[in-house]
Amino acid sequence: MLTNTMKIMVIENDRLLESAYESYFESFEKYDLVGFYDKVTPALKDVKRLRPDIVISEIDLSEMKGIDAIKPLRRKDWGLKIIMVSENNRFDVVKKAFKKGANGYLTKPLNAEKLHHALTCVKEEGATISNDIVKQIVSNFQRKSFKFFSERENQIADYLCKGATYKMIAEKLFVTTSTVNFHIQNIYLKLDVNSKSEALTKLQSM
Repeated sequence: MLTNTMKIMVIENDRLLESAYESYFESFEKYDLVGFYDKVTPALKDVKRLRPDIVISEIDLSEMKGIDAIKPLRRKDWGLKIIMVSENNRFDVVKKAFKKGANGYLTKPLNAEKLHHALTCVKEEGATISNDIVKQIVSNFQRKSFKFFSERENQIADYLCKGATYKMIAEKLFVTTSTVNFHIQNIYLKLDVNSKSEALTKLQSM
């Protein structure tokens, strides 16, 4: 059950961030930092003793992935709210976190204002998400989708229409340029074109 002053537990593998979190919570009136951990196992052991209302967990932990810690944390306290934190804002990772049961997803770097806003959203609305991820979700809904393309081909076609180079697309999708080239050749084949300009003309007219 949530109280007026909410207790927060942080699981973060970078110990250098502990002082930053402590500084943030010193300025927060309605939130108390009750524990900082760099591994999931000791945090799990202390959940029942500390009874946090919200757990803020980094995704890329050394011992266990933060996403994989969601269910064990839930088993300790089904009312626990869990916010994932990461530098990674890829939609597939965000989607996986929410499917596993996360109540929020924040992208780094964090500051006091961003963290306080997220905690308030979880407290009052039950969920929170970073603005950059919201923009990505809106973009995904607004993006044209062609039934004869695979999901990856649709992603690449969208980037092509936005003027992205092969290298830029590869960096966005975390793949090699040769992989991008392979998919683009398939796109050309399905569109029955022989060049990027022909492909763009046909895509924009559909």
